[in-house]
Amino acid sequence: MVVSMTGFGHSSKEIDSSLITVEIKSVNHRFLDINLKMPKQFMSMEDRIKKLISKSVNRGRVEVYINFEGESLAQRSIQIDWNLLTQYVQSLQQLKERFSFHDEITLSQILSLGEGIDIRDEATVSEKIETVLLQTVEAAVKQLTDMRQIEGQQLAIDVKNRLAAMTEIVVNLEKLAPKVVDQYRERIEKRVTEFVSGKIDENRILTEVALFADKADISEELTRIHSHIHQFQESLQADGPIGRKLDFLVQELNREANTIGSKANDGKIAKDVVELKSIIEKIKEQVQNIE
Repeated sequence: MVVSMTGFGHSSKEIDSSLITVEIKSVNHRFLDINLKMPKQFMSMEDRIKKLISKSVNRGRVEVYINFEGESLAQRSIQIDWNLLTQYVQSLQQLKERFSFHDEITLSQILSLGEGIDIRDEATVSEKIETVLLQTVEAAVKQLTDMRQIEGQQLAIDVKNRLAAMTEIVVNLEKLAPKVVDQYRERIEKRVTEFVSGKIDENRILTEVALFADKADISEELTRIHSHIHQFQESLQADGPIGRKLDFLVQELNREANTIGSKANDGKIAKDVVELKSIIEKIKEQVQNIE
């Protein structure tokens, strides 16, 4: 099955008085690249989330957005550095005695120092929240893969139609190629006749035509294009990622078309080659979106 690398998935699940929302979008990319944006309290689950996604997605750049609404995931607590505060109090007491200050050391003075007392957020993600989060991710991934498969089917239809058009052009080139050699022979005979007053060296003409036929022969290129089209069609029916193989076949098709174009000594062949390369370019654009 042909799968597109472009898709979108969304899912939300409630847990107690909170809401977990997951959005996933993917675009074409040479490899699988998963990027997560989520509350820092969920960072310990990053590997599990990525593994869950990679079970269904083999290739593409995947952006994952996770949002948590409701009660805070963090438990706030006060941390007191008793050793530091003790040194502060002792130092203040020494200042008081040394300079004969009569003011009393107060709590507000200690707090105004701004150090020694710290408020910290401690993550408290429960097993229940983790389970619901993974379920939400899984549901979003299901939507994503469904969309990628639907778009992949459309890509396959388009590519098959273009392969059929390519086949028609190749068949036409197979018909034109022998005629080019015959036309060349006629031109050679005409020119020789004009210069030698009707006396023709048949062996010389045969040699010239044979050299031209060898130089202008495109039968091997056409045979390889038929083979590449057949492999393309087979790959479209295969399971698993096929994008890289199709990309390679597109490069090979383009190379054969360029070779035919360089050998072409006929306006009709040149016209067909231009159309052939245009179709290959359009297939290349579609293949870049196939997983």
